Amino acid sequence: MIRHFDRPLFFAVLLLCGIGIAMTYSATITDIVLADYWQRQLVFTILGAIALVVAALFDYRHLELLAQPSYFLLLASLVAVYFIGEVKNGAQRWLNLGIIDVQPTEAGKFLLIVFFAWYLSRFQDRIRRFSYLLGAVVLLLLPLGLVYVQPDLGMTVTLAFISGALILINGVRLTHIFLGVAAAAAAWPLLKGTLQNYMLRRIEVFLDPDSNADAAFSVKQALISIGNGGWIGMGWGEGTQTQLRFLRVRHTDFIFSVIAEELGFVGTVMVLLLLFFVIWRLVRIADLAQDQFGRLITFGVAALIFFQTFVNVGMNLAILPVTGMTLPFLSYGGSSLVSMMVAVGLAQSVVMRHRKMDFS
Repeated sequence: MIRHFDRPLFFAVLLLCGIGIAMTYSATITDIVLADYWQRQLVFTILGAIALVVAALFDYRHLELLAQPSYFLLLASLVAVYFIGEVKNGAQRWLNLGIIDVQPTEAGKFLLIVFFAWYLSRFQDRIRRFSYLLGAVVLLLLPLGLVYVQPDLGMTVTLAFISGALILINGVRLTHIFLGVAAAAAAWPLLKGTLQNYMLRRIEVFLDPDSNADAAFSVKQALISIGNGGWIGMGWGEGTQTQLRFLRVRHTDFIFSVIAEELGFVGTVMVLLLLFFVIWRLVRIADLAQDQFGRLITFGVAALIFFQTFVNVGMNLAILPVTGMTLPFLSYGGSSLVSMMVAVGLAQSVVMRHRKMDFS
């Protein structure tokens, strides 16, 4: 079984994490408040690597028994955030566990992947019926609503994208797709009226950067940073926008701009190629999977990494609105990194057992 462990995928993930630690160090070392964040990221990486291996050794097929409890755990954690969650930067998204604050939506992405992989594979022969598809939509709307009111538009869109991708991959009637698009278009005017001020401001700044100079500051500094990098970059730890702290949230949302400024076009291309190599290996594992449940889990993880990469790079380049989306394996953050590595571990579990369909 262990011989099927995808070593190229494992080492690519570790390499990305290593680059993330190095860039976090560069982005925070001049800030006394954040100076130890690279050490924290190193600890998160070690914990994540251990969690990845443990998840790989775990038989993913047992998750079918945990799919429904996972869904209710997700709902319970989101309800807890609504009532007792901590407010940071104007959003109530965190739970204080005493020694650490966690963001349930980070792990929630993977709980939702597991649940929908179970639901869609369990009713694979009936999901083309409208009633079963409607059931999936209703089950999705419950956590989406709880995430939206935090408020967290970026995570809401992420969860919707992942679930929609799984539904499309599993198979759905073309007429049902048209009905879904029509329903979304009809609901947009109502949804638009519920958008928070910060959401509207980000959309407004995206469409017209001159409408709010302060709100557009981060995006402009990101573009300056990327432009400074040129072909080969200014050198690790030598980026002016980064080291002089003009670039805000440089260790999380805008880590891509730090990479571009200090490693240049060549460095960013290498990082993106590594990310897409990870996605390709995950798609390969999905193709090898012998059951629909494992196939959907792995496709869900691949879809998530692709979407977060696309949105994060897009907002750094000012071709998408700022959403607070992190760059997988590279942005600072324990909840996101460890949960992402657990998800890769589950994909490893799928490939390690793709030739063995009996429980043992």
